Parts: sequence; structure tokens; C-alpha cells
Amino acid sequence: MKVTKAELDCVAVKPEQYPNSPLPEVALAGRSNVGKSSFINKMINRKKLARTSQRPGKTQTLNFYNINDILHFVDVPGYGFAKVSKKDREAWGRMIETYLQQRGQLKAVLQIIDIRHDPTKDDQLMYDWLKHFEIPVIIIATKCDKIPKGKWPKHVKNIASVLEKDGGDPIVIFSSETGVGKDEAWKAILHAIS
Repeated sequence: MKVTKAELDCVAVKPEQYPNSPLPEVALAGRSNVGKSSFINKMINRKKLARTSQRPGKTQTLNFYNINDILHFVDVPGYGFAKVSKKDREAWGRMIETYLQQRGQLKAVLQIIDIRHDPTKDDQLMYDWLKHFEIPVIIIATKCDKIPKGKWPKHVKNIASVLEKDGGDPIVIFSSETGVGKDEAWKAILHAIS
């Protein structure tokens, strides 16, 4: 998909701050510093719309990005490692849970997982939680440029096995560096919102 418009529409921490828009939404979930913001930037061909950081826990709000006036990407705080207080992590958890459970415009969650490593316990918990609430999941196996292409199938198989992946949930191999998987990711996203 050619992106001609991409802008931060809204930053929210509670439902009354969500955009008053009928656009379908696709949320991005993943552990802290896995590359959610880099994924957004690569998908929209921009370098810095979604702010990236070497420091885990940079995203602390729900960030709604309007893409071509046809959907919102919703960047949510990362789970797992983040140098913030337990109280802040719990508040983020409630904020994310409220959004994922109550937002009618939510059509799918892109669960971003580092292809180089087996999914963490937090990845497994998130996937199980999403499946429990019947939220469609598209798994983005990112950072594929960091391992040889010949090893991709083995790593994808490991991700599917550890998550006990539902057969209908696609896994898209992706690189924010090279753009591998970008077309496949758009195809899965557009299918999810149609």
C-alpha cells in the first residue's frame, strides 16, 4: 500500500481521550524495545513519525496514527522489561487492557516478536490473552535481517510452537531495516480491517 498520509492523530491514556473516529484500528503489541515504533516508521516510509528509543519503555501512552484516512495504527506501551515503577507498569497494563477489551474500532493486534529469540513468557501471556478475548492476531517476526535467511523457517516454527499459535493467525517475517515483509504485512492488515 502506498502511504500518502501518516500523522499522529491522538495521544490517549483513557477512553474519553480516544479519537472520535470510525476508522478501523490495528494495535501494535510487543515487549519493550522490540521495534514497534520502527515497524510503524518502515510501514509508512517515514523515519521519525513514531519516536524510537534505545531506552525500553519510551512509549507510555496509546498513540493513534492516522494512515491514509483508512485506519489507525495504535502504538501501545511495551510489556516486560521497562525501567519504570511497578505502579506505572500496572497503570499501563490497565490502560492497555481497557483499550483492547473495549475499543469497538479495534480489528486486529500486530504482535511484534523478535525472530531471533523464542517468544518470552510475556509474549505468550499476551498472545493467550488476545486469543481468550477473540482478538485477531497478526504475528510480526521482526529483525529478520539479523539472522541468515536460511534460518528464518526454523525461527518461525519456534515462534509458532512456543505460542501454540492458532492456525489462522499469520506470521509475517519482517525487517524495519530492509523492508522485507512490508508488502505481506500490509496485505494482512488490509485483510484484517476489511
